[in-house]
Amino acid sequence: MHEEMPLPMNYALLVMGAPYSQQAAHSALRFAMALPARGHRVGTVFFYHDGVYNASRLMTPPRDEPHLLERWCELHDQQQTQLLVCVASGLRRGLLDQREAQRHEREAHTLEAPFELTGLGQLIEAGLTHDRLLTFAP
Repeated sequence: MHEEMPLPMNYALLVMGAPYSQQAAHSALRFAMALPARGHRVGTVFFYHDGVYNASRLMTPPRDEPHLLERWCELHDQQQTQLLVCVASGLRRGLLDQREAQRHEREAHTLEAPFELTGLGQLIEAGLTHDRLLTFAP
């Protein structure tokens, strides 16, 4: 009997946990990295509430811990994943891209590329345009 291969799925992830204080970000990243082996991919990751800290260019974990910022950037490179950061949550927590830093007269930006500040509309769009939207919360 012939077993049918499942159709490739395009996932969106909502990450609401800070990178090192909860398991949510690490679990989301491990899930995302495992998808290609099963023929799937992550098209979008949306970081919300304390999850926006995953995009901080100032993150410097000890060498014996996984560097989650670098791993998110690898995900972007390997799967062309959009890394979207809620602008309201980010600004409240000091995460600004270059444009927002200038607009708010700050000396430096703290958001690492390829992460992008965006609004909640992008999360809604991801839910409508991807096969599945999974939430990783603390």
